[in-house]
Parts: sequence; C-alpha cells; structure tokens
Amino acid sequence: MPKTAAEIARLLNGEVVGDGAVALRSFAPADCAQPGDLTFAENAEFLAKAELSAASAILVGKDGAASKKVLIRVANPRAAFAKILPLFFPEPVFAPGIHPTAVIAASAKIDASAHIGPHCVIGERVSIGANTVLQGGNHVGADSRLGENTNLFPRATLYPRTQVGARVRIHAGAVIGSDGFGYVFDAGAHCKVPQVGNVVIGDDVEIGANTTIDRGALGSTVIGKGTKIDNLVQIAHNVVIGEHCILVSQAGVAGSTKMGSYVVLGGQVGLAGHLKIGDQATVAAQSGVMHDIPGGEKWFGTPAQPDRQTKRQFLALQKLPELLRRVAELEKKSGQKPE
Repeated sequence: MPKTAAEIARLLNGEVVGDGAVALRSFAPADCAQPGDLTFAENAEFLAKAELSAASAILVGKDGAASKKVLIRVANPRAAFAKILPLFFPEPVFAPGIHPTAVIAASAKIDASAHIGPHCVIGERVSIGANTVLQGGNHVGADSRLGENTNLFPRATLYPRTQVGARVRIHAGAVIGSDGFGYVFDAGAHCKVPQVGNVVIGDDVEIGANTTIDRGALGSTVIGKGTKIDNLVQIAHNVVIGEHCILVSQAGVAGSTKMGSYVVLGGQVGLAGHLKIGDQATVAAQSGVMHDIPGGEKWFGTPAQPDRQTKRQFLALQKLPELLRRVAELEKKSGQKPE
C-alpha cells in the first residue's frame, strides 16, 4: 500500500520539503528508480544522481537541498534507510503450526505461536519460544533452547545444548555447536579431546550463511547480544565475543580468545588463540593477529601491529627500490663493487 511522503517523514521523525502528498510505492536506487519510488542520497554526489533519476522523492540528511524533487530530510539518512525498507519490503509472515513432515521429540516444548517448517528435526527437551520460526530442514539438538522471535533459515543446524536468545537470525547452512578442533598427540597419533561444552548466543544476534561456531571443550562458547557475524566466519571452541561486535566474512577466531564489546574484525582477519581483544578495538581486513590488542586501538598487517606503525613500514617498503638504486650509484662512485 502506497505511503505519502508526509507519512514516511512522520515515521522517521523527519520533515518534507515539497509536496508531502506525493504517493510512494517502493524504494529503489537512483539508477533504476521509477516514478512513485523513494530513493536515497547520503551525500552531495548521490543527491546529484538522485535528482536526475525518475524517483518521486529523495531521502536526505538535514542539509540536503534540491530544486526538482520532493525531499524527506532526516537526522541520519543511512539509519532512516534501514528503518524504512521494511515498510516497502516486509519480511515474510510464517503462520503458526508444525509441518506434518517435521520430527519432534515428545519431550520438546514448542510455543503455539511458533512455526516449524518441513523436514525439521527437534530433539529431546528442546524449548522453542513464542513466534520463533524454523523455516525448513533445520536440526535442533537435544536440550537446546530458542528464545522468542528467533528465525532459523533453511538448513541451519544447532547441536545439542545450544542456547539461543530472543530475536536471533541464523542464516542458511550455519552450524552452531559443532566439535571444537581439539586433539592431543600421543603414541604417534592425534587423539581427539571430547568437546562437551555448548554455545550460548545472546539476544539480537545475527549469524551469516555457512558460518560455524564450535562448542566449548568444557564450558561455553559465547556470542554477546547485538553482535553481527557475516557469512563464512569460523569461531572456535571457548571463544567469548562481547556485545555489539562486527565480524566480517571469512574472519577466523581461534580457541579461547576473548573479545570485548564493539570490536570490529574486517574480512579475512585471523586471530590466534588465547588472545584478549579490548573493547572498541578494530582490526583491518586480512590482518593476522598474534598478540593482545588494547581497547580502542586500530591494528592491521601480518603480523598485525598498531596501524600507524604498519603504515610507516609500508611507506618504507615503497621507498626501498629507490633507496637500493641510490646505494648502487654511491657504491659505483666510490669504486666499491656491489655484493
């Protein structure tokens, strides 16, 4: 159902510049927007492109100005963009009920408002909260608990004793609670150390597709509330991740490392085991971290170091060919033979 620019502005605590009665049916990027679409411009460059588009209105910051289009001004256009998208592209609604192909243990407790999709397997003593969705092909191991309004996408798997909070999203193919990689070398062979812990996931966590989180060898692997984990991330046994962290695709965290809150790991970052990463630390993409990082610092490189130190080394390396040339010239002038 279309919304007017004025109605959208009220939802976002914004203001309309121009015709507030213009009807908006969808949201689209400027390069493919059509009449009736709302588009988004967070800076002057994008605003110039949006003005040339066919969009009927533009979502902009408080300082946005235009001569041709209706504007909806907001304090934070990127946050407003995230809030308004569900209005035009609502999440699918899953009706309460249990699909006849689901296999559910008699001791499991499933809230009547939950949706259990086709070919799900739910183990003994599992508890599933209100409005939680298992979309299909999910396996939830014995003694696991899922809070309310949680969503397991197809084929997400939870091993036994996994504890999941409220409003958690676990995407397709993710595996939560698999064995930690623990072995002892004895008598010429690698002997498996039984992994008898579990995984505990806080409220409002999102876990990307094909991510794996190993259960603790003893005790728990912990993901703090509000943390967002991208696709293809590996988190090893007994790792503790604080609240509201960001882990970008293909990052890997080795066993027993402890991360504070609001930590950011860029893509393909690797953390060695038993490290401590302080609150609000940031590690740039493809860095290999071998040492503890104090809170608030930015590190990158392999091995990772404080960013200013690594940048100085990179600049020095860029000057190395010229330095070698100058040394060779000096040796030639002095009559020395280069080695």
